[in-house]
Amino acid sequence: MDENLFKRRTKQLALRVIKTVESLPKNRTADVLGRQLLRSGTSIGANYRAACRGKSTADVIAKLRIVEEEADESAYWMELLIESGLVSEARVSELMQETNEITAMTVPSIRTLQNATAILRSIGNLKPVLS
Repeated sequence: MDENLFKRRTKQLALRVIKTVESLPKNRTADVLGRQLLRSGTSIGANYRAACRGKSTADVIAKLRIVEEEADESAYWMELLIESGLVSEARVSELMQETNEITAMTVPSIRTLQNATAILRSIGNLKPVLS
């Protein structure tokens, strides 16, 4: 996926998370779960932007792993909101789907970078056949 499109998608996700959290019932449980979702859901885009500015392949991979973790964590908080009865599944289903799609796109990117790094390392370790 195009870097700028992914940046826009993760920012839109964050904005949707903000609106969802703002619309939660005003009680202690919703406040705690909402804060957790707000933190993780807005962190996805911030960490993706940081990955785009990574100083090395290892740095990019580390930041993309954070994107993956925060997206997965966001899905968890949404599941808790649904299963606790604080929100209906229908209300957050599109948000959950987008979060899962972002996770699904991030994982192969990490693997591709890891594989490319491994290939480059193995090439660097090759010894010349002829001396």
